[in-house]
Amino acid sequence: MAVPRLSMNDSDLYQRRQHHHPQPPLPPVPTKITDPDDEIGDYAHVEPPQHTVTTTRFSDYSRTAALPPARPRSSASAAARKKTMPLGEAVCKRCELGFEPTEQIVNSAGELWHPDCFVCAQCFQPFPEGIFYEFEGRKYCEHDFQVLFAPCCQQCNEFIIGRVIKAMNGSWHPACFRCNMCGKELADLGFIKHGNQALCHDCNARIRLQGTGRYMCHKCHGVIDGEPLRFRGELYHPYHFNCKACGIELDSRAREVKSRAGYTSVELNELYCLRCHDKMGIPICGACHRPIEERVVTALGKNWHVEHFVCAKCEKPFLGHRHYEKKGQAYCRTDYHMLFGNICFVCNYVVEDEVVRSLNKAWCPHHFACSLCDQPLTRKSKFFEMDMKPVCKKCYEKLPHELRRRLKRLHENEAPGMVTAEFTENE
Repeated sequence: MAVPRLSMNDSDLYQRRQHHHPQPPLPPVPTKITDPDDEIGDYAHVEPPQHTVTTTRFSDYSRTAALPPARPRSSASAAARKKTMPLGEAVCKRCELGFEPTEQIVNSAGELWHPDCFVCAQCFQPFPEGIFYEFEGRKYCEHDFQVLFAPCCQQCNEFIIGRVIKAMNGSWHPACFRCNMCGKELADLGFIKHGNQALCHDCNARIRLQGTGRYMCHKCHGVIDGEPLRFRGELYHPYHFNCKACGIELDSRAREVKSRAGYTSVELNELYCLRCHDKMGIPICGACHRPIEERVVTALGKNWHVEHFVCAKCEKPFLGHRHYEKKGQAYCRTDYHMLFGNICFVCNYVVEDEVVRSLNKAWCPHHFACSLCDQPLTRKSKFFEMDMKPVCKKCYEKLPHELRRRLKRLHENEAPGMVTAEFTENE
């Protein structure tokens, strides 16, 4: 007897399974959810490189570039959550095996995973707090994605999450890419490359003008053709200001008053014309001939800025240390003794304390000794002169008779060769 051929849908076994186990609906495909307040949300807004990438032009030297098309997702959100679902024909995205009836299933963007298979493609660890980054079909935890794909900022050496500034052969956070002179952010202003520095347009123009001997006004950004007026560390056209006292329009000879006794802080750092400035009785520096509005050094019958009162020889400021005066000039201790003091005949160093004078020479007390035996000579020591050097009595008596006779003849108009030394305190 021939067996009738039945289709799959007409079999009794298929009908019973359909009755007891209806076909489950396909899992919903979640839509991409992006939190605009999320710090890493900028990655989700970056278009993949195969599409059109919007570039913002800074100058001929920089551009804004997108990072790899990473999309942070959260398995704890509607886009990736753990569910318990009936078995069907679904298989795991990674291992391509089925699911047990009571096994938990991870649904991420319409793809089903075993919980043990839903891990980082680099470290094979579960995603912290369910957040991962997807790039070229592979999922990464935040740490591994930064190490593998996120650029490092040239300034702070931190990974850049979000907008990246590509300039000066490096990558930068927008807040880290600043002018090397004024510190202004350049991300949305553009910059000019000057040597190895990134400068804003104002600072670059200022540097170029300095090379021509001209300056740029800090207020109107125009070129200063005449003499500039320096005020609070910046250069201006003088006609932008008026005298604080009389209100007259100022010129380049105006004086800035920073601080002085008897005036409140409101009256400081103001500009005055020469006439009003002279009425204030502010002392004038003997070196630069400009007013002294801070500490005053009075010496040599003049007033000085602290940094302008310097040694006449080495030109180092005294800064409150002792100075020595000679013929209307001020000298430091070392230069004064080198020029006008006593130099030891033995060590050639300045004799600063007690000095021994004899034979038209000067010695340090511990260097004053017999030139033959090096025996130290004291205040009470008697010695002889030979070649303008001291010789003690013992060494002198050991000299040949003929040499002593010649020395005696050389000093026949003097005492028989006995000399004493003068020990005095140095100035």
